[in-house]
Amino acid sequence: MENPRFFWLSFLLVASFCVGLSNRATAAKADVGVILDLDTTLGKALKTCISMAIEDFYAKHENYSTVIVPHFRSSRSDIVDAASAAIDLLKNAQVMAIIGPVKSIQADFVIDIGDKVRVPIISPATSPSLSPKESPYFIRTAWCSSSQAKAIAAIVKDYGWREVVFIYEDTNYGSGLVPVLTKDLLNSNAVVSHQSVVSPSAGDGQILNELLKLKTMQTRVFIVHMLPSLASRFLSLVNEAGMMSKGYAWIITDVITSFLDSYDSETIGAMQGVVGVKAYIPRSDELKNFTKRWSKRFHMENPDADRTELNILGVWAYDSITALAEAVEHVGVTSPRFMKPIDRGSLTDLEAIGTSNAGPSLVRLIRNFTSKGLSGDFRIYNGELLPSVYEIVNVIGKGETTLGFWTQKYGISEAFNSTRIGDLTVLWPGKTNEVPKGWEIPTSGKKLRVGVPVKGGFSEFIKVERDPKTKAVKATGFSVQVFEEVIKSMPYAVPFEYVPFEKPDGEAAGDYDELIYQIYLQKFDAVVGDVTITTNRSKYVDFTIPYTESGVATIVPIKDNQRKNAWVFMKPLTTGLWLTIGAFFVFIGFVVWVLEHHENEDFQGPPLQQVGKMFWYSFSTLVFAQRERVTSNLTRFVVIVWVFAVLVLTSSYTANLTSMLTVQQLQPAITDIYDLIKNGQYIGYQNGSFIKGLLNNMHFDNSMFRTYSTLQEYAEALSEGSSKGGVAAIVEELPYIRCFLSKYCHKYTMIGPNYQTSGFGFAFPKGSPLAADFSRAILKLKEDEKMVRISRTWFKEEKECIGSDGTMITSESLSLDSFKGLFLIAGLSSSLALVIFFVTFLREQRDILTSTASIKQKLHDLARVFTQGKTEESASKESTTPDSGEDVYAPSPAVSIACDQEDEEGFTTTESTTPAHHATEG
Repeated sequence: MENPRFFWLSFLLVASFCVGLSNRATAAKADVGVILDLDTTLGKALKTCISMAIEDFYAKHENYSTVIVPHFRSSRSDIVDAASAAIDLLKNAQVMAIIGPVKSIQADFVIDIGDKVRVPIISPATSPSLSPKESPYFIRTAWCSSSQAKAIAAIVKDYGWREVVFIYEDTNYGSGLVPVLTKDLLNSNAVVSHQSVVSPSAGDGQILNELLKLKTMQTRVFIVHMLPSLASRFLSLVNEAGMMSKGYAWIITDVITSFLDSYDSETIGAMQGVVGVKAYIPRSDELKNFTKRWSKRFHMENPDADRTELNILGVWAYDSITALAEAVEHVGVTSPRFMKPIDRGSLTDLEAIGTSNAGPSLVRLIRNFTSKGLSGDFRIYNGELLPSVYEIVNVIGKGETTLGFWTQKYGISEAFNSTRIGDLTVLWPGKTNEVPKGWEIPTSGKKLRVGVPVKGGFSEFIKVERDPKTKAVKATGFSVQVFEEVIKSMPYAVPFEYVPFEKPDGEAAGDYDELIYQIYLQKFDAVVGDVTITTNRSKYVDFTIPYTESGVATIVPIKDNQRKNAWVFMKPLTTGLWLTIGAFFVFIGFVVWVLEHHENEDFQGPPLQQVGKMFWYSFSTLVFAQRERVTSNLTRFVVIVWVFAVLVLTSSYTANLTSMLTVQQLQPAITDIYDLIKNGQYIGYQNGSFIKGLLNNMHFDNSMFRTYSTLQEYAEALSEGSSKGGVAAIVEELPYIRCFLSKYCHKYTMIGPNYQTSGFGFAFPKGSPLAADFSRAILKLKEDEKMVRISRTWFKEEKECIGSDGTMITSESLSLDSFKGLFLIAGLSSSLALVIFFVTFLREQRDILTSTASIKQKLHDLARVFTQGKTEESASKESTTPDSGEDVYAPSPAVSIACDQEDEEGFTTTESTTPAHHATEG
């Protein structure tokens, strides 16, 4: 034998093949029913996938003791045929499980049959109305369509759309997504503004009529959920109706997106710019090889079929065979297959079948199964195939382009398994990258009807005029300019026209509450003016954020009598500060006297003279006129600190007194609005304003109300006063008060309390996206300070009206708190000087302190030494000390003369006479 190795290898291969055939021939056959729409391309494609899955599985598991034998039946796209096929499989083939049907409406009936006979129904039906929780023998081997709702809602949220139109087919499958999608959109701050239902049997004319109706609505974001056959026709008609153009956004669900490859080029061309979501299948070599083998076999079995690509349902069907085959191997093939009922009299075909013996064990294994399959992680939990990643695609050119991915954990991201948020760059309908706003003014040619109030006063806020020739309405004012600036900043055109809220005679047709109610009655599309946002009005309309400040306060006359007060010179300082300054003057005078009395003859003499000298020296520092010389360095230290303190105090006093005498003092004639109730005085407010309700809540008497319409009427009424036909106060909103005080600040002022309101806003119908867009535009105006420039244009302050914002211009008295530090420094420095002086003095008089005299005598001697002064003390000592050979005369204080001379530098020098000189003069 020339090549023994080749011989033995061939022998082993043949033997293995024979053993495999033997094992497969002896394996227990597990009959499994498969119900598909074999008349359709999808049904044929799934049949090929299932057949290949069974062959591939047992090729890898040749030693298994069981083998699945499929029994294919066609449902012919009919509910009854699907149910009949299931009964036939159970009765005649006695199948252990049934795979299919695909359509939810067919699966619904088959699932009920499976629950009845306890046979697992393994179906890719995705309708949320079918629940494995309610049907214990139902295993869903596809992602439930409700799982895509969060991904769609994330797309809507990512682009900031607030409203969408949901279009779905009129079946249980189509309507099953409504509640879930509505809930997830609400969580993303969006609402389904309209639902459009399309019957599968609807003609092209009916669909076009529905599209034209949608075209007249404001919302431009559409979500389409229908089976591929209907979706193909519907989206082509969308393009025909001109709705697949710039400004529109179309989002399709996974059931459409997953079958885009089955659409012809004409349908794909009509869907340019559409965004869709579909289940993501990780790319792998195994999937790539299977796709090639499947394509080759499918076209061999179906030579007349058009070009067809493998879809996600085929991949899931392949993986579901693995779950079923593993469960069958574990349970085994029972005999008999079914337990027949004991009483067989008058039974239906279904009841006569009985219940499956292997079904309960089989379904328990399949309902919780995990494997790594063609689709990636294939995990069935509680009968439901768990979703993982959705792929977001954009229809461009001849097919689709991946934009990004969505996961429950990370939301939208650019790459699979990425944590980074992606910014999806989409080519929208109309071949533009400009993101649709989500709504537009209807294309019916109507303009936005903007209601404006007609009023005689406060033209700074809004003024409505008509051209006498053309009768065209012209509106001006602060509110109108803000509105028009917002319109200009919008990224889309909003044509509008002003419609006055007036009677045929030109008078106002009602108050502001009635004006707002016109929006609710659909007579106006918006209201612009000095309209205050209130709780009651917000029940009928949506307001933008306020474009003015908020609050309600009171205007009252002012009185100016500050400068007529005879004691105004005392006002700059509080009483406490005056008393503190006086106390410190006394204290500093005392300290200087103590420090100087012992050594300085200027601070000696009779007691009354010394007291006068002490106060004179201290208070003379106010004008820096002190002429007494000081000899002690401690005194100089104290005086320097105190002179600095006096300088600060006098400067502060002068500045505050000047302010009080030169700046006008505005004092309100009324300080509390509730005083008006006590005094029975009249109160005014603007005609047609909500202020009346506010005053009623404050328990004001309606008979004491008076209404006005202009700023001039306000001023005249306040000037006349309550007793002369006017009012004592005007209650008004802050914007009007600012406007009033900018002209009449010298006569009137504003008092509190300030009652909070929401300010002025623009009103729109409930749910209108304009409210949100206008709010963002108003914020932009405020951030760019354009609002400030507009305010200055309409509310110019007079030159003398500084502080016309309503705050009273006053100069408050200075208090002790402002100078605590100053007094602390002065007090500590003086006290420290006293301590040093007394320590030095006691040290010099230690002979007295160490004497044997009593404490009383010691204190008496210390007081005598301090009061008589150092000069007298020295003279006393000299008179008691004899000098050798000469008589010594003690100088008397009466004849002791100190000669004060000033040197050339201006410093004081002291020259004392000698005792001999005194004696000679004497």
